Amino acid sequence: MTRVLIRQSTTEDFDAVLEIVNAAAQAYRGIIPADRWHEPYMPAAELSSEIADGVVFWVAADEGGLLGVMGVQDRGDVSLVRHSYVDRTRQRSGVGTHLLHHIEHLVDTPILIGTWAAATWAIDFYRRNGYTLVTEAEKDRLLRTYWRIPERQIATSVVLADRRWMASAGARD
Repeated sequence: MTRVLIRQSTTEDFDAVLEIVNAAAQAYRGIIPADRWHEPYMPAAELSSEIADGVVFWVAADEGGLLGVMGVQDRGDVSLVRHSYVDRTRQRSGVGTHLLHHIEHLVDTPILIGTWAAATWAIDFYRRNGYTLVTEAEKDRLLRTYWRIPERQIATSVVLADRRWMASAGARD
């Protein structure tokens, strides 16, 4: 892999971020519930809304442009990884792992990640990187506490947690 720079997204990256998200999200077509799919998967207004809601996007770039994007959202006692996508031509080349490790080093709170239950490739990626699926009951509680998503999405999603969250969750039990 060529040298990859991880940096915070700028306003100049907006269109490229949208392009990566919407192209990579095509993998979800026919996988996630049809009533949750729309075209484009993330309209520009939604990306703007996510940024306004505190999602900070980080991009992986090389001399050819943006390779991937991953957002992080501070929710007080936890950080959420949001909207993680890699350019379809660069998937499985380490870009997503670089972005995830970068975000892990940025935050000092436990990390939670929500994704579609049927997106087995995404779940496998996070599990390979040390994340653990939480129980169904805990998933529902966490999605209702930290995310702003409809009930239908809660029902069809999973949550993965990092080691810090799992250790603190175990201490509460």
